[in-house]
Amino acid sequence: MASQPQKKALISIVMGSQSDWETMKEAADFLKELNIPYEKKIISAHRTPKRLYSFSKKAKKSGLKVIIAGAGGAAHLPGMVASLTSLPVLGVPIESKSLKGIDSLLSIAQMPAGVPVGTLAIGKAGAKNAAILAVSIISLSNKFYEKKIENWRENLTENVPLNPTNE
Repeated sequence: MASQPQKKALISIVMGSQSDWETMKEAADFLKELNIPYEKKIISAHRTPKRLYSFSKKAKKSGLKVIIAGAGGAAHLPGMVASLTSLPVLGVPIESKSLKGIDSLLSIAQMPAGVPVGTLAIGKAGAKNAAILAVSIISLSNKFYEKKIENWRENLTENVPLNPTNE
């Protein structure tokens, strides 16, 4: 029997600044589509270190299961969050103007041994994939969410046409 859905956030989407929302909204949109409880917050590793510390230390006790952290530039947010919680942290590199997100990708991916951050693709595809992966993670212990992600994947497959359409 599937567990009943929860109303309390299971997944947190955090980002370094308001401008990151354009990318991270892709994660939120996917979680909304599947009706997965989530929260969203702006937490800057550099400008709001006390907020970062408080959030990360309380995340597990608050009932969160996965954190999706988007960051651009120096991209310290995912790694700093991961250093303060044992929850899975999925890092989304935000595309930057100067280096097109390569700087963010390398900052998130190159974590030292012992402080892992699952790193996704740069930009909107990475944000959506982070949400899909987060739901896959929570589905390991919840049959209700397992069914939701399985149904979504089946629909994804069914909606790929066998032949290209004529123009």
